[in-house]
Amino acid sequence: MTTVSERDVQLLRDALGPLRDREQIAERLLDSSAKHSFDPDKELDWDAPVEDGKWFWPPELVSLYDTPLWRKMSEEQRMELSRHEAASLASLGIWFEIILMQLLVRHIYDRPVTSNHVRYALTEIADECRHSMMFGRMIKWGGSPDYPVPRVYHNLARVLKTISTTPGSFAATLLGEEILDWMQRLTFPDERVQTLVRGVTRIHVVEEARHVRYAREELRRQMVTAPRWERELTRLSCGEAARVFSVCFINPRVYEHVGLDRHEAAAQVKASGHRAEVMQSGAKRLTDFFDDIGVLNGVGRRLWKRSGLLA
Repeated sequence: MTTVSERDVQLLRDALGPLRDREQIAERLLDSSAKHSFDPDKELDWDAPVEDGKWFWPPELVSLYDTPLWRKMSEEQRMELSRHEAASLASLGIWFEIILMQLLVRHIYDRPVTSNHVRYALTEIADECRHSMMFGRMIKWGGSPDYPVPRVYHNLARVLKTISTTPGSFAATLLGEEILDWMQRLTFPDERVQTLVRGVTRIHVVEEARHVRYAREELRRQMVTAPRWERELTRLSCGEAARVFSVCFINPRVYEHVGLDRHEAAAQVKASGHRAEVMQSGAKRLTDFFDDIGVLNGVGRRLWKRSGLLA
């Protein structure tokens, strides 16, 4: 006999169509995790030396690419900047994944512990633990410093982790995952890039595809079932998260470490049409999705435009 809860699930739909059963989605993701999960400590050759003449990040994705400063830099200096920017992005990734793990734990705290939905969340947390360790090890392997986000945003995240609602948590999760994922999909097949960095991005792309599916499906559900005040708060908090994400994306100290004036470099990045196109292209799949499910309505859209991630 069909229960009320099962019947309600079948009736839920949004602009993208009917919502799928939460347990069935989690079951498929668990099957995929069993077949396509990696141990970076064993999969990657951490004893391999840094390869001469190779980038740490595709040059077109380096923040200063095609700016007046870039055209003045030597090829060696450009490659050195790519090394520091890869470390900056890895540091950002660790910060975001630590936040994500805490938000996932909060999400499942009151849910049935034997459900597939909870089991997959715990599987994802295990993935994110490995990813954070992998990124930290990559930074150390490359010989650059780590680049923590500014203290004000580090502390602002403490507030987010405490007060974030469920839809806000999953919206922020997708923001942190999808733009970096777009860049990594361009990185891992690029033979100009260090072999180990390509291996790191390949592992992350494969495993993050599951995380994105889980977050997208849950955010769709929340945007249909959450009360109006929570949906409005999600639009506001997601727009603010986009602003913080764009500010923290590359730590400006990277420019000093390759002999550039950080203020001049940051100003040229901000004025760069190429950089704006890269960031908006990286965010487009996400912003299209957010637009479809109503996250970019009203004030949320204005905040995203101010972040530079939405044209």
